[in-house]
Amino acid sequence: MELNFFNPATYRIRVKGSLPENWSDRLGGMAINEDTESEPQVIILYGRLVDQAALLGVLNAIYGLHLPLLSVEYLSLERHPAESATNE
Repeated sequence: MELNFFNPATYRIRVKGSLPENWSDRLGGMAINEDTESEPQVIILYGRLVDQAALLGVLNAIYGLHLPLLSVEYLSLERHPAESATNE
């Protein structure tokens, strides 16, 4: 499978600020974790999204919350091993 607009993929998104963990459903089901080694506070969103439209939805939600976007990292098309631990 190749990367395109329509395939699922795993992403890691870093934003400056804070988010409650119960916002995961509003962010495409991505896991919400705090980067404890960063100052100021940085949140890491990690998870598999069904397509790039879902990625855009997550980015729009971040924008709507006025959280500065630090990075968006494409990790893989395949299910990432750490993902199963965050989704169980």
